[in-house]
Amino acid sequence: MQDPLASLAKAVRACRICRDQPRGKPLPHEPRPVLVASDAARILIAGQAPGTKVHATGIPFNDASGDRLRDWLDVSREEFYDPSNFAILPMGFCFPGQDARGADLPPRKECAPAWRVPLLAAMPRIDLVVAIGLYAHDWHIGASRARSLTETVMNWRALFDTPSAPRVLALPHPSWRNTGWLKRNPWFEMDLLPFLRAEIRRRLDGC
Repeated sequence: MQDPLASLAKAVRACRICRDQPRGKPLPHEPRPVLVASDAARILIAGQAPGTKVHATGIPFNDASGDRLRDWLDVSREEFYDPSNFAILPMGFCFPGQDARGADLPPRKECAPAWRVPLLAAMPRIDLVVAIGLYAHDWHIGASRARSLTETVMNWRALFDTPSAPRVLALPHPSWRNTGWLKRNPWFEMDLLPFLRAEIRRRLDGC
């Protein structure tokens, strides 16, 4: 008999609501939900939505953004894709398409309301959420989010110290488009990343 989380993940991978019951325009291509559900992992990577390469391969963060994210976390590909280490739930499970300028559209609005609460409830060991980008900040930080992404990420220590479970660390998206942001905000690499890496390693080492 399949366990509840595996059944839920199977249902997500079969989901077609963004095509068949969309909120707004339907998804312009065949859906391919991408996620890593785990009832063993203590760390949740809460991303935005798959890009073109992830859509093509079905592997989350299998692109340059993923390389930068793994560098931020100081983990290998093997560690990152081990479901006993990390669960990976984007805010939108399918590649949302691109706008006229070739930029990825925002995560689909159907995914999170339909699936996020039951998925998180089925992963009770999660005690750290790495929330990547505004859409993940909105869901996992909510009213505590500041007016801008920069302010929210700068407030990382107070957000992390909030007495709630799981703890949340807010990050910008690791896209190349944010390289300028990283140069303008050197505190991110000097202050936040060492703390993030220590929290990740502590959990991977079973502490």
